[in-house]
Amino acid sequence: MHIQEVSDEVAERLKLEESQRASQPEPQEQKSETVSSEKSQDATKSTPATAAIFPEISPGRAMTERKTVDEVVAELKATPFFMTELEENDETDAFKALSYEGTPLENALEFKEQGNEVYKIKRYADAKEFYTKGILILAKEERKRKQKAESSTPQPPAPEPRKEEDGEQSKKEETSEEEVLKERALLETLYGNRSACHLELKNYRSCWLDGSAALRLNPNNIKAYYRSARAFLAVDRIAEADDACARGLAIDESNKPLKAVARDIIKRAEETTARQKRDAETLAREKRRALLIKAALKARGIHTRTTPQPPEMEDAGIKLEPDPDDPTSYLVLPTVLLYPVHLESDFIKAFEETHTLADHLSYVFPLPWDQENAYTMNGVECYMETIKGGLIKIGKSLSLLKVLSSGKVEVVDEVVRIFILPIAKASDWVEEFKMKKAAEKGKA
Repeated sequence: MHIQEVSDEVAERLKLEESQRASQPEPQEQKSETVSSEKSQDATKSTPATAAIFPEISPGRAMTERKTVDEVVAELKATPFFMTELEENDETDAFKALSYEGTPLENALEFKEQGNEVYKIKRYADAKEFYTKGILILAKEERKRKQKAESSTPQPPAPEPRKEEDGEQSKKEETSEEEVLKERALLETLYGNRSACHLELKNYRSCWLDGSAALRLNPNNIKAYYRSARAFLAVDRIAEADDACARGLAIDESNKPLKAVARDIIKRAEETTARQKRDAETLAREKRRALLIKAALKARGIHTRTTPQPPEMEDAGIKLEPDPDDPTSYLVLPTVLLYPVHLESDFIKAFEETHTLADHLSYVFPLPWDQENAYTMNGVECYMETIKGGLIKIGKSLSLLKVLSSGKVEVVDEVVRIFILPIAKASDWVEEFKMKKAAEKGKA
């Protein structure tokens, strides 16, 4: 590599150029950079030590820094995305405007056509939702018109417009009135269609409510009368069904669906009348039999008592047999055979008053759980609790009527209770029973 030597003349020239450049003022950009750097240095010196450690908070966090949690939640719920309940504000109105770009009539008509399409394939729940959306749109317009009419006040007469303006204004009014009539006609149709969906879905109350809404818009709506009559008939509200059907037939006597409903109403009314007659006869018969049983018990001197919580016995109870309507029939009483020593029992559904205890013990013994063979016809004693809370020994050969008519025992909750004990253990159990009764009386 060759190094060229710089002469003294060249060195002097270079020094002269540097001195001239230093004497000239600096460019504006350079000065601004210098000033900004100085300011940044000063700012750095004046910034607290925490700013050097922690970064600046985000813009979103800065918006909620001075707000409470409830205030932040309230702001979030005011936006459509976080709403828990629908509120009317500018943002929701903007979303509705995006959803329904046409006029209310056009949007409702679109929903009606969509509902008709799914109704044809028997998707009644989906069709109901489409009709509901159309109803909400048009019902809102009806409310607006009603509120406007109620809040309007008489205005001073305006100056007469020119002929051209008069013609244009009348044309607009005619168009607006025509639009309103179309909206109301469509609203009536939507109520009727939704009523049909409710009828198919067996939402009968909603069906006749929608029918009533359609009739308020058009009192001559035959289909609304028909569906309302069907819905009332389905829940056996015969009078309302007959009224709806009669009103429809008054408009169109030859309407076949309404005539069919009328025949069904007559048939159901006859069935209902017959059923009510049977129910009334059954109730009267039961009351008569209860009175006969009460008279038979009184005539025999049998005491009875009912507790606040009688046991469930299904169809078991005191009866007259063989003819429950004949006062001369004999009484049969449900009877429980209790074995308190072994905590077992047997239930006799119909113990005739003429039968003895031995008649039933003859087929009850031997007991399947009696391993010691302690329960035999001659090896047991039988007791009943008296009205005063004591015990009375009853003979196995006595009829039930003779025991119950003695005046010492009573039938509690229509059940006869008989204690059966082995002779060897009877005395001990009787003493224990008396001690328990004495203790209960002492506590009382």
